[in-house]
Amino acid sequence: MNPRFNALLRSFLRFAGSEPITPESSLRDLGLDSMQAIELLFAVEDEFGYQLPDELMVDATFETAGSLWAAVTASSGMAGSEPGAGTDMARSAAVASGS
Repeated sequence: MNPRFNALLRSFLRFAGSEPITPESSLRDLGLDSMQAIELLFAVEDEFGYQLPDELMVDATFETAGSLWAAVTASSGMAGSEPGAGTDMARSAAVASGS
């Protein structure tokens, strides 16, 4: 998990307080309800620049911070690296080339 993801996630978790959010943190226990899960999904897609596939729209994806992060990284096609990095690099390259 990265700082961008943690900051985004924290804004949806009303019971997180100042405690660290770890991959094992239960999103439901920290206050995420079903309506907020939908809002969180849209926020993640906006922040990282791609959509999670339909097959990942299951309760297990939103069970823990780690399970959601795993879905984000898998969906980006860059498992193990920061999602959105490729989008930012491609955007930077297009600007540099005048495209």
